[in-house]
Amino acid sequence: MTAVVRSPFDPPRESPVDEIDLGIIAQLQYDGRKPYTQIAEELGVTEATVRRRVNEMIRAGILQVVGIVEPFQLGIQAPAIIGVSVQPALLNQAAEQIAEFDEVSYLLMTSGGFDLLVEVMCRDMDDLARFISERLGQVPGVQRTETFLILHTYKLSYRWGAPQRMPSAGRPSE
Repeated sequence: MTAVVRSPFDPPRESPVDEIDLGIIAQLQYDGRKPYTQIAEELGVTEATVRRRVNEMIRAGILQVVGIVEPFQLGIQAPAIIGVSVQPALLNQAAEQIAEFDEVSYLLMTSGGFDLLVEVMCRDMDDLARFISERLGQVPGVQRTETFLILHTYKLSYRWGAPQRMPSAGRPSE
């Protein structure tokens, strides 16, 4: 698995999406299994257009359609967010190594008190303790960690909303 490295500080790309793509994204954010025929009808395009554009956005890395699970319902008893301080010269190397751990579901470089925030899903407290000491603690450059146990999830959403206006460089509408 290769980590996707993209920063909000990277120069903006020419927008590879237009209003139709944004409409497709918005529909799939609310129901990733929504039939393409319904999406097409709501957007006023053909089902073939929706299918082609979804496939193009998936290939381009713009869109992922995945199943989201509730960890507690699967018996995950020790989900946690771990703040990690890393020696600056080893930050990218450490992040790449941490991203490869199966327990890691989300990894971010941040500003503030920690260099990285790592979301992990561990079966129980023993697994979490082993992960911190035997895996995370052995990554070159890791100086300090602070673990925050997730006790209850009040909201879990990937419905970020598509931007209302995109640069005019997007492809023409169909």
